[in-house]
Amino acid sequence: MPGLGGGVRFFGGYKLLRLQEGLLFIKVLLGNLGVSPQTSSLKMATSLRNIIVVGGSFVGRTTAQELARIVPSTHRVLLTEPHSHFHHLFTFPRFAIVPGQEHKAFIPYSGIFNASPNPSSHGVVQARVLSVKPTHIELDREWHGSKVVPFDYVVVATGTRLSKPAAMDDDDKASSVEYLQNHQAGVQRSQSILIVGGGAVGVQMATDLKEYYPKKEVTVVQSRPRVMPNFHSGLHDLINRRFDELGIRLITGSRVTIPPSGFPNDGSTFDVQLTNGTTESTQFVILATGQTPNNQLVADLKSSRPDAESVVNPDNGFIRVRSTMQFLDEQYSNLFAVGDIADTGAQKAARPGSAQAAVVAKNIQALIEGRAAEDTFVKGPGAIHLTLGMKHNVIFRNPNTAEGQTEPWINPKDDGREDMNVEAMWERLGISVDNPRQYHL
Repeated sequence: MPGLGGGVRFFGGYKLLRLQEGLLFIKVLLGNLGVSPQTSSLKMATSLRNIIVVGGSFVGRTTAQELARIVPSTHRVLLTEPHSHFHHLFTFPRFAIVPGQEHKAFIPYSGIFNASPNPSSHGVVQARVLSVKPTHIELDREWHGSKVVPFDYVVVATGTRLSKPAAMDDDDKASSVEYLQNHQAGVQRSQSILIVGGGAVGVQMATDLKEYYPKKEVTVVQSRPRVMPNFHSGLHDLINRRFDELGIRLITGSRVTIPPSGFPNDGSTFDVQLTNGTTESTQFVILATGQTPNNQLVADLKSSRPDAESVVNPDNGFIRVRSTMQFLDEQYSNLFAVGDIADTGAQKAARPGSAQAAVVAKNIQALIEGRAAEDTFVKGPGAIHLTLGMKHNVIFRNPNTAEGQTEPWINPKDDGREDMNVEAMWERLGISVDNPRQYHL
């Protein structure tokens, strides 16, 4: 292994910087090998009871931290995640356009449990969960000599699969950073860009693009009559005005026909076919459509009775849950689901997911202590914090019809930052950065 002294060295694709950064590098390296600093001390702790959180994105990470904060010393929290680093998904749409910050979007998991009472008891397992059984999970690789890990409780926080660039295909940081840089280059060399999809990702990318590159032609194609159709029509009106201000062209009520081989995106000009019979000429296509539930890992769980509802709702692909966030089927009362994968009817967003994480932590604590799981998640009106350019952003909340509201709550702001304050997320994950070059680890 190269020394940790002065100069820049390379090991496994990561830079070894100065001596003061050596400890953080070692922590990250252990994480990339599937062994967090906490996990490395767990090999002998076989007497601890496992609480497994499957999926280390926003809601899964929050759930694991909440649990580690309150569970008794008889239990440990294991966060399973195939990515080597935490993916700051909310920054991907911008960092796929604006260069210079992309390396900050991938944060080591090595400090995630630092604020818990017993940080060395808990750990991060870099592996993909292939299947969830009633008493154990099955991994795609060995962890401490086995692909099977038993549990007392499991929390499924696998979310949904998104199209690139809203999500990454690769599990390592270096490849993901390279993809974002290549995407930036493709955007930069293209004079006309077409964005497929009028959800949050499409809207944010369009406004970022047109503000950062005002001379480029930007078109958004949305299949529905409105953008952001799950929200009050006032949000569409607000976005439409912003599009007009920036000079973004919006086509609604039509879909893009995606060729089997995809779009060339090589700098040449090509035609895009729309289902309304028209053709759009462009040089670069960005797909910002669709969310596919990551539910395959519970496919083997059968209903407890022939007349019982299935574990997964066939209408939408989400896991059926009670208000306690436990699986709906009482046979699986030690199984929970949170975030986008849970069929709560709530807006698929980080804020309701964080509330669900708190509910799960309290209910697992209650079950460990021999009490009933009684804490419940209450669905509120849909809300979103949406960027509409480099500085302009808005907090929008649907009317709370339960309280008789008929109009949305809107809070426009102009306090945005180009880096989207990504560095604050490093602190939330327990990583102290003394030198900007540490963001490359």
